[in-house]
Amino acid sequence: MPTASDPKALAGTEPWDADEAFRRLREAVREYPKAAVFDLRDRGFDSPFQVLVASLISARTRDETTLAVGLRLFPIAPTPEATLALGEARLAELIRPATFPEPKARDILEISRRIVEEQGGQVPATIEGLTAYRGVGPKIAALTLAVAFGTPIVPVDVHVHRIANRWGLVATRTPEATQAALEAALPERYWIEANERLVPFGKFVCTGVAPRCSTCRLLSMCRRVGVTASR
Repeated sequence: MPTASDPKALAGTEPWDADEAFRRLREAVREYPKAAVFDLRDRGFDSPFQVLVASLISARTRDETTLAVGLRLFPIAPTPEATLALGEARLAELIRPATFPEPKARDILEISRRIVEEQGGQVPATIEGLTAYRGVGPKIAALTLAVAFGTPIVPVDVHVHRIANRWGLVATRTPEATQAALEAALPERYWIEANERLVPFGKFVCTGVAPRCSTCRLLSMCRRVGVTASR
């Protein structure tokens, strides 16, 4: 593992290499909790409907809360039909530890109704189809496509956006621009994995404030753009 008492001495001393970077990323996050939607997928809650609902619940909600909510909700309501049968009050109660439970419950019920009535119970497999639902923005749609359908796409959240710019791999101002830039910069085989690895990496290593540069496995490839203080 690369280390340095002064991170500036080692930062950026190696050229960026995607294969090596992702090898190091896997090692760096191995002991940390997974991003919630990927964790739920790995526990068997991987249908397109479950992934869509989990992605919506995860908006502005901590991963540990999203995971707990998904583990409680999906055994009871694994399908849009079962979700509709819960009703708004019961659904809001089940997802209440998440942020904005009542609006999210209304959105999930409306999405469930439309999936049943308009799509024969099948979740749309396109950005356009998903973002036509109330409450589903580009990030939620991209995460659903990536995790549920294996569609090559880079779902970008605050961690992915911050780290890609901090590395100097992209120079962008918005998540939408970061997605396009990363899809140009990374081999397609890493597009989905970028979100899976960078979310825990951003939470526990490359944090927004005082990142752990001195013990970071990727320090030698990182340009530390915008970093003024680190550990």
